[in-house]
Amino acid sequence: MTRPFHPFEALATQLLPHSSTSHNDGSHDQSHLQRVWKNVCAIQEKEGGDLRILLAATVLHDCVAVEKNSPLRSRASTLSAEQAQHILAKIGWSRQDCEAVGKVIQSHSFSANIRPVSLEARILQDADRLDAIGALGIARCFYTAGRMGSGLYDPCDPQAQHRPLDDKRYALDHFAAKLLKLAEGFQTKRGQEIARERHERMEQFVQDLLREL
Repeated sequence: MTRPFHPFEALATQLLPHSSTSHNDGSHDQSHLQRVWKNVCAIQEKEGGDLRILLAATVLHDCVAVEKNSPLRSRASTLSAEQAQHILAKIGWSRQDCEAVGKVIQSHSFSANIRPVSLEARILQDADRLDAIGALGIARCFYTAGRMGSGLYDPCDPQAQHRPLDDKRYALDHFAAKLLKLAEGFQTKRGQEIARERHERMEQFVQDLLREL
């Protein structure tokens, strides 16, 4: 099994205490960061990019924890980007590298709706979104719904055929509202390839679930 955060274990160890993993959210814990890094490496191997910048951005991309239902949700990536730059400056990173990491983090979030400009920003956005789809995305969706107190689905209209989608109330609505749209927005060729596979798994899951209702 590949070592977590290889080949930057020392840097990851230095930065992990500043990440969001100390917060009580199993969808944004250290295992999430490890999976995002695995995705980063898979994409970077094909696309290129600065792995050191990407490691710092991966570990710190959610360093300011904002709940899904918070009014600050759309600013979460900007807040994390600012905090990450402070953290890296304190451990001696150059201003240029701090700013590079900040820009990568700022544009990773779906909620922020900020277009990634650099290659590293496109890679992190894809790597993070890959963890929101496929089998892992399904698991995280229902885990988060449980934390937020949402229901599994609307028993009267599970497919939202006669009502507006409401993914704050129903986990199943989150697939149509967001998750099944994510595969369309991937920025790198390798990210798009992996996303298509994971998207198909989600579509199959939704079909299977509806058959069992």
